[in-house]
Amino acid sequence: MTDKLNHFDSKGNAIMVDVTEKNVTERKAIAKGKIFVNDETYKRILDGNMTKGDVLGVARIAGIMATKKTSDLIPMCHPLMLTKSQIDFEFNEKEKSITAISTVKLSGKTGVEMEALTGVNVALLTIYDMCKAIDKNMVISDIHLVEKTGGKSGNFISENINR
Repeated sequence: MTDKLNHFDSKGNAIMVDVTEKNVTERKAIAKGKIFVNDETYKRILDGNMTKGDVLGVARIAGIMATKKTSDLIPMCHPLMLTKSQIDFEFNEKEKSITAISTVKLSGKTGVEMEALTGVNVALLTIYDMCKAIDKNMVISDIHLVEKTGGKSGNFISENINR
């Protein structure tokens, strides 16, 4: 792994990385994160019985919208023309958790890791927002990049397989 960070110029000023000379490649990133809720919240989300509406439907849309707006939120991210943005959910009854999974793709000169991570964060924050009236003890955790493909640095698969 290189120690050189390319988000700074020779004077130490923050810059957006110049990708002009990079090749266009197919790129994909998958990120995950969890929200832990109480018993009542878990049941009401799964039953679709939350007073604010369809929690997972709204969280899915919010996560997808967030992937498309990442460059507006993270200062040095390039605006990207995404070709796919998908938010899925997995449920763990035992630990009363919901895992959000964001998959983002494009054909481009820069990766989509930040978009996938942003999608997960906003999807989970939306669940929190829609459920906070009955459960202020929710915990969002374990947000991480699961894998990425394409680009000069090649493929990456997280060593945190069990997450």
